[in-house]
Amino acid sequence: MNSLQRIVAVGALLLSWLGGAAVAQSAVSLPVVAVAPQYDTTHVYVKPKDVDAFVKSFLGTFGGTSTKQAVVTVTPTPSKTTSQLLQTPVGTVSLFGFLTPIPAPFGTERNGYLVTSMDAAISAARSAGADVIVTTFPDPIGLDAIVQWPGGVNMQLYWHRTAPHYSSFVHVPENRVYVSPDSVESFLKSFLQFSQGKIVSDEAQAPGVEVGQPANSVRRIHLESTFGKMLVYVTNGRLSYPYGLENTGYEVDGLDATLAKAKTLGASILVAPYSSDHRQSAFVLFPGGYIAEIHETSHE
Repeated sequence: MNSLQRIVAVGALLLSWLGGAAVAQSAVSLPVVAVAPQYDTTHVYVKPKDVDAFVKSFLGTFGGTSTKQAVVTVTPTPSKTTSQLLQTPVGTVSLFGFLTPIPAPFGTERNGYLVTSMDAAISAARSAGADVIVTTFPDPIGLDAIVQWPGGVNMQLYWHRTAPHYSSFVHVPENRVYVSPDSVESFLKSFLQFSQGKIVSDEAQAPGVEVGQPANSVRRIHLESTFGKMLVYVTNGRLSYPYGLENTGYEVDGLDATLAKAKTLGASILVAPYSSDHRQSAFVLFPGGYIAEIHETSHE
């Protein structure tokens, strides 16, 4: 190799190193846009006639309070819905009872994450590989957008003009996500980069009973970030009802007592309690059609 060739080679290596360093720096320098877990709200859509029954059953089961119901427009196109926030010690619900047809893609977003800056959050989401499927739009108290993560997981990001102040949860709920083997690695990379979260556990052969397939095993991944907890199931997609329809898991101190209370308030037990993952779990159908996983964690 002559002198000129050596100079070119060294230059190429230097450029490669600098480029890689720039990519790495970009990956770790995304802003922290999360606020806290208590600002992760599960989005629940029920028919207007079922709103009051759902509120009574949900708050009666978990405790907590509701904001005053209002009729508002929460989409960027014309629509009307009743809206209220149900705040419990184990999870928060944004409840909608649409009085007009629901414009797409609303109703497909599973939850809303409060962010410190909408512009920063959208930029960070895009940098992490998310698709912004509804661009930023105003609502009565701030701004909203809907993003889609690899694997088709839709979430709403929201920002308030006046910062809200909610009490911390007694138990942080888990956002329950089902993805395919084809998309899981892309989903994990993208969401963890955005949330700046971490993998708490990754079990390749978890009991399939957790997704209604007791004869099989399933990959189960627990994540945590400033946004809160997330449980990711990697499945073959052959799910029986009601698995995959629950988007939030609620931790309680006494599962049997909670289920008994729920039944007296009009809820139905879809999946009886079973033991797995250091917990006792059940699936519950609340009035209005909302399905939730409820569990009690073993501290042994």
